[in-house]
Amino acid sequence: MVQAAERRGRRGGGGAARRAERSAVSFETARFIERNIPNFEVLTEEALEIIETNAETVLEEIGVNFVENPVALQRWRDAGADVEGERVRIPRGLARQLCKTAPSSYTQHARNPARNVEVGGRNLVLAPVYGPPFVRDAIGGRRYATMEDFRKFVKLGYMSKWLHHSGGTVCEPTDLPVNKRHLDMLQAHMTLSDKPFMGSVTEPSRAQDSVDMCGLLFGEDFVQQNTVMTSLININSPMTFDDVMMGALEVYAKNNQACIISPFIVGGAMAPVSVAGTLTQVLAETMAGIAYSQLIRPGAPVIMGAFVTSIDMNSGAPTFGTPEAAHITYGAGQLARRLGLPYRSAGSFCGSKLPDAQAAYETSNSLNMGLLSGVNFMLHACGWLEGGLVSSFEKFVMDADQLGTLHHLARGIEIDTNAQAMDAIREVGPGGHYLGCEHTQNNFKAAFWKSDLLDYKPYETWEDEGGRDTQALASLRVEKMLNDYQQPALDPAIDEAISDYVARKKSEMPDSFM
Repeated sequence: MVQAAERRGRRGGGGAARRAERSAVSFETARFIERNIPNFEVLTEEALEIIETNAETVLEEIGVNFVENPVALQRWRDAGADVEGERVRIPRGLARQLCKTAPSSYTQHARNPARNVEVGGRNLVLAPVYGPPFVRDAIGGRRYATMEDFRKFVKLGYMSKWLHHSGGTVCEPTDLPVNKRHLDMLQAHMTLSDKPFMGSVTEPSRAQDSVDMCGLLFGEDFVQQNTVMTSLININSPMTFDDVMMGALEVYAKNNQACIISPFIVGGAMAPVSVAGTLTQVLAETMAGIAYSQLIRPGAPVIMGAFVTSIDMNSGAPTFGTPEAAHITYGAGQLARRLGLPYRSAGSFCGSKLPDAQAAYETSNSLNMGLLSGVNFMLHACGWLEGGLVSSFEKFVMDADQLGTLHHLARGIEIDTNAQAMDAIREVGPGGHYLGCEHTQNNFKAAFWKSDLLDYKPYETWEDEGGRDTQALASLRVEKMLNDYQQPALDPAIDEAISDYVARKKSEMPDSFM
């Protein structure tokens, strides 16, 4: 079936596909960000060396656990590690040496080549929220997510100009069986958007399904020779690598697909309360995980991740947009660059229950620290609410709109002849104004970033239109975007092959909600 679909999909004939492509509406998507501003660095050379030395000590003397994974333990033995039970102690320098085979950057291909992204270097790729079991909108309030909610988020992501990536589990569709929902989610990303996407990691066989379905979409040979997925592998902090996540990592690394190797840390609960202590643990965990990916396949693309938040010592709830989280994010960026690896962190993080002022403050802090810390892949860039429990439709479009400011900030300051504007200053002179001068007329369309959502109208106009707040405006924008959505063209033979695969896999196993 794969080969037949490839033959049908790769031929130059395909009149139906060409007609679909001509009639489809293509929504503008900005190219991934290329920074022209410096990274903000908080750690001195001495501090970096101390943290790196301490991380090596953690790996050598304390070690990390690879649980219920005898194959991984044997790989580490063969590499020269000291394995006792499920504890792996890695000799000083071994993990760092293994990390050297991982590429410093890679291309993730989209089914529309114009949407390809470059991960690493001075680049920043923005992807939406990932993982919440609940959704919220202004009409239905907070509720468990469904597959229809999932499809709506994929459509909004496809139509969002400043978002470069379709993401992965933009919400968890709880109306579908746990063992089958990954198939519907992958199909939605593949057919409702033409941006790059993430694969499933909740079980190794589901990671293999992701690879197999990409073989239908891109062609099997293309998948083996190129990276078409970037998927999230969380470390079970502190210092534990479980068999489910590592099993998914093994599938993706073997097939040359990229993985984000990322601790999931709430400071004070899963890591020390101090910034330096947390950075030590983050570095030790990520080096061990990245090194393991290279034991599977040297050269497999990986991203060093750092998902770190602090904790409210009264309630035990995670807190976001805090100075301590910023310090860790900045410091981890420095450590990633010294390893020569792409870096994932930050997002539209907030602890608020609603897309309100608290959400805006915390999200703004989190997004800006991501830009300035040198992040290359920002998961959760829009839609995150309530500490990651909720994907919010209104906040999705609010955040996606604000991502435009990151693009403009990253450009830096131009200093060419046009930017110097000396002719305009001479033309206007003392006491004049610049509204009608030639320089303004030539540049006004592109001079300033413009929000597609926020209200800048006079008070009287705003009041006449109902005195709507930002959440109300966002709700209207969600409705408009979904009404305007048109599915990107896809060869009917490939579409059919994907549908057939999903139907066959579902028929082969009973439903399971565990």
